[in-house]
Order: sequence, then structure tokens, then C-alpha cells
Amino acid sequence: MQDMYSTTKLTPIQESSNEARDILMYVYQALQAKGYDPITQLVGYIISGDPTYITSYNQARSLICRLERDEILEEIVRFYVNGSLEGHFA
Repeated sequence: MQDMYSTTKLTPIQESSNEARDILMYVYQALQAKGYDPITQLVGYIISGDPTYITSYNQARSLICRLERDEILEEIVRFYVNGSLEGHFA
């Protein structure tokens, strides 16, 4: 039986983070072009998994569905942490 107080270690996703970053930027631009608040729509998608938060304009919905939600979160956290660390050590 696993100790319920131990930390579970996740292994990083092996796919290219460039793909996730590129898809996120493309979807962000598509949402913006259609007049949506991209941050709000992406958060709604990440929380719910409901692809209708993402516009089908320019195939943005089908692109975002290529990624697992944990891949998206991993890319967002990586971007945020890297940006925050640069500010502290610059």
C-alpha cells in the first residue's frame, strides 16, 4: 500500500513543447480575431475540457484538441516560471 502522505511524481510529457506553444498562440489569435477574451476562453476549456469554449474559426478547436489539457497546463506553467525566474535573476 502506498503511503498517502508521499508525493506522487509525474513524468514530463515527451512531446515537443514548441508544438504546444505554437498551438496555444494560434488558438489565442483565433479567439482574439473573433472578439473573444482568449484568456477566459482558454481557462474555461482547461477547467471543463469542453471544446466549445474554443472557436472553430481557422480550425482552432481541432488544433487545441490535439493537446491534452495537462500538456497545455505544463506549457503555461513552464512559460510563467521561466518568465518569473528571468525577472529575479536579471
